[in-house]
Amino acid sequence: MLETLKPLLWQQFGAAIDMLENAIVACPDQVWATEDWWFDFWYNAFHTVFFLDLNASDSLDSFVPTEPFGLTELDPSGLLPERVFTRTELLTYLELAKTKWKQRIANLEPERAVTFNGHEFTQLEMLLHSLRHVQHHVGQLNQLLRQRSDDAPRWVARAGTGLDGSS
Repeated sequence: MLETLKPLLWQQFGAAIDMLENAIVACPDQVWATEDWWFDFWYNAFHTVFFLDLNASDSLDSFVPTEPFGLTELDPSGLLPERVFTRTELLTYLELAKTKWKQRIANLEPERAVTFNGHEFTQLEMLLHSLRHVQHHVGQLNQLLRQRSDDAPRWVARAGTGLDGSS
């Protein structure tokens, strides 16, 4: 049963990641960054990709994001990154996180415990938690796109590639 479930989990989780990618690609330059970082498209996209990467990692203690990204998202004071990240940087980071999640789902042990930020989850629960987080922020990004450019990407029903990389 688990081997049947893994590709289905990826199809839906991958679709959420594809929707995030579509929103990042669709964002017009004039919407990408403004004067208010907390409400900027780029920052919301960065936050989403950062936690997508973190949640696919083995533990918070061993997590090191790829350069040029740091650990500012974990600062309890709400410290912001030192600069605006580019679309290319975020799309590259998203691809790395996507690959980590494909591997995590392919090797899924649903009942195995993982602990993040003082919360204990099973691997399956962490996957669902992360899916909800991505979809939550994709909704925000699409709303920003509709408000500021009157356009947003469409719904993605299934991931563009299978768990094995096939189309």
